Amino acid sequence: MDWCRYRFRSVWRLAAPPAAVYGVLERAEEYPLWWPQVREVVPLDDRTGTARFRSLLPYDLVITAEARRRDPDAGVLEVGMSGDLDGWARWTLTAEGTGTRAVYEQEVEVRSPLMRALAVPGRPLFRANHALMMRGGRRGLAAHLRT
Repeated sequence: MDWCRYRFRSVWRLAAPPAAVYGVLERAEEYPLWWPQVREVVPLDDRTGTARFRSLLPYDLVITAEARRRDPDAGVLEVGMSGDLDGWARWTLTAEGTGTRAVYEQEVEVRSPLMRALAVPGRPLFRANHALMMRGGRRGLAAHLRT
């Protein structure tokens, strides 16, 4: 097992149609407005930007994200990532009743020197930290969509 590799999957059920959810998720530069753990997003051009994340643990992760797929008809947004995390992340949105089922998937290898050094003993904390970040994102997006 490579202790520096992670695969995550979260499912969010949201009380808004897929087009509305997609419209919010495609504007990554606005994530800090509703997702507390996304501290900063800086667009570099129309396909690339940097992001800084911090959840409960006292460290920031900085990545560069590049759009790989933007498909509003299929409800898919996917980015490649490099920096403290190297890999990809994808949103897949489908209609569920009058709302949306949003599936977030991520496969990354940790490049942050501190996280690599603490890979084995820190793994449960890193996974819990990610879960808290995702919970904050789901709550923030749900509230944002209600306004």
